Amino acid sequence: MATRNVDPASIQTFLNAKWDDDIVPQLVEYIRIPNKSPMFDSDWAAHGYMDDAVKLMETWARAQNVAGMQVEVVRLEGRTPLIFVDIPASADAGTGEDCVLLYGHLDKQPEMTGWDDDLGPWKPVIKGDRLYGRGGADDGYAIFGSIAAVQALQEQGMPHARCVVMIEACEESGSYDLPAYVDHLAARIGKPSLVVCLDSGCGNYDQLWCTTSLRGLAGGNLTVKVLSEGVHSGDASGVVPSSFRILRQLLSRIEDETTGRILVDGLHVEVPGDRLVQAETCAEVLDTAIFDKFPFLPGMTPMHADLTELVLNRTWRPALSITGAEGMPPLSSAGNVLRPYTSVKLSLRLPPTLDGKRAGELLSEALLSDPPNGAEVTLHLEKDSTGWNAPTMTPWLEQAIDDASQAFFGKPAMYMGEGGTIPFMGMLGEKFPGAQFMITGVLGPHSNAHGPNEFLDIPMGKRVTACVAQVLAEHRNASVRGETVGVAAVAGGEHHGDHGCC
Repeated sequence: MATRNVDPASIQTFLNAKWDDDIVPQLVEYIRIPNKSPMFDSDWAAHGYMDDAVKLMETWARAQNVAGMQVEVVRLEGRTPLIFVDIPASADAGTGEDCVLLYGHLDKQPEMTGWDDDLGPWKPVIKGDRLYGRGGADDGYAIFGSIAAVQALQEQGMPHARCVVMIEACEESGSYDLPAYVDHLAARIGKPSLVVCLDSGCGNYDQLWCTTSLRGLAGGNLTVKVLSEGVHSGDASGVVPSSFRILRQLLSRIEDETTGRILVDGLHVEVPGDRLVQAETCAEVLDTAIFDKFPFLPGMTPMHADLTELVLNRTWRPALSITGAEGMPPLSSAGNVLRPYTSVKLSLRLPPTLDGKRAGELLSEALLSDPPNGAEVTLHLEKDSTGWNAPTMTPWLEQAIDDASQAFFGKPAMYMGEGGTIPFMGMLGEKFPGAQFMITGVLGPHSNAHGPNEFLDIPMGKRVTACVAQVLAEHRNASVRGETVGVAAVAGGEHHGDHGCC
């Protein structure tokens, strides 16, 4: 059976119109829905926002002209819903049982403060090429882009393998419902040789970026208690150790406060040689954009002067952030009281190949042993997620990705690790050990996922969708040539992987 090549110009023309006339209006309505992930809305089921988002996407998908497509909302008892889309292979695909799995999520991070006066998390605003609002880029566009990519091929009469689209609803909470769905749908998912994930980032908007690794995550709530109740600071200071000072001592066990380097040796790994080379290439291409994309205050400098070191710090080295605190009143009501306790939320990003559970154990050992002054120290671990390092890319996929980037961007594809976590990738790596991965996305400079003024770059969305369409066509060609690697069907039963939110 002969291979066939797409016409990039026709693909782009179709998808430009599809985005402008259909996808962007749908994303505008999606952004209006405050469907926060369950971690941030414990009453999500009662509030109904998640169902609203599911209904919007389900209704749109069912209205699309895609040959043989079946759309279903799967609901397991006590779990967030999942949208399951099954698109059969075209009649002349010649790919047998080979298939492609495309992934995204529809749940969102919470509001966050600091939005510009004319913007807001649930207020869609289009300024130039940017669509502002929570969740459009992270990653509400995934279902629309996945189905539109297949439509673009069918419009050209291009053959494609069977495609399965899965859109989950608790990724931002750690994807804790997803293993149950993957097991439940094992027979229906089949044997994907390629996994496409649209939930990642890009170093710039000038070329296609593919993610090669994802950091893991260990974190939770660290609390230091010194008193049963607050007391007059003039009476107690100098006698009673401050809970804040003891907390500082404990944090200094795991982090060098001058450089930010994590001091626990077991939390570091050796960076693979190919990832070092990729980091150097990214540093050359991005230059100061590595840190310019962040809203630094005047006079602020990044953590290292060497750009390659910054790339490695963000992708392969552990790093600590304090993302919340309790026990401290706001400044307007802070009296002269020596407080009884201080609590902080720790977010420790881990190297991709470090076991998350072991990292949690090392963190606990460092913080809980021999507490200063006999203080009551507790650490409630909420996350111990293992990261992910992509398998070596097969020649056909590497060529297909680069050809797609050249066709729709006019520049070669780039490869870089990401600092966040996508739990689905580790799970799929376990379930399909022979599968290839194309992990990409539209979260580029200043797009500010999870923060204020989050936006989707619309031209980037169009081009990424076009690249996915071309890679799907090349996947079919490679399958016909016998170059794709089939894997065993999903194994049923309990999944024991580690997860953590992005």
